[in-house]
Amino acid sequence: MKKILINFVLILFAFIIYFLQSNFFNWFTIAGVMPNLFIIYILFIGLFGSRTMALVYSSVCGIILDLLFKERIGVNLIGFVLVAIIATLFDKNFSKDSRITIMFMVMGVTIFFEIITFFMNYILYSMYVEIWSFIKILIIEVIYNIIFTIIIYPLIQKFGYYIENEYKGNKILTKYF
Repeated sequence: MKKILINFVLILFAFIIYFLQSNFFNWFTIAGVMPNLFIIYILFIGLFGSRTMALVYSSVCGIILDLLFKERIGVNLIGFVLVAIIATLFDKNFSKDSRITIMFMVMGVTIFFEIITFFMNYILYSMYVEIWSFIKILIIEVIYNIIFTIIIYPLIQKFGYYIENEYKGNKILTKYF
């Protein structure tokens, strides 16, 4: 029952993030750049949830965003799935208690996602994107995502540890036996 409630809340968060990103942040852009809250959302699920949970949520969010916003399907899907895989690797190798560590994770994952989508658009779909404008957009989006993460991380951390306890449990003894 707790897992159903957790998944319901995560789906509700996805809808809230979608409406924030599509409506609210259109008013608050910096040089026409909005934060990509779905990167933070997928990173959060990958850090605190299970690997399958992160892959399912990232692929569903990627498909839905591709269908709603892009004319080419698959760019967000592949980018979000790769972000989910990286987030599960971060979970095993880094601490989630430090805000500085989380800020570097958000920065790295945002840069990785944008570079992947840039190369996919350039190579697969022959879309030309100017390098200098891409770098400017990348820097602004990274700063925007880091600021947003600093603001909401205490809430993410509390809910994340609840998810982690429910999905992963206390498996310390299973490492040794």
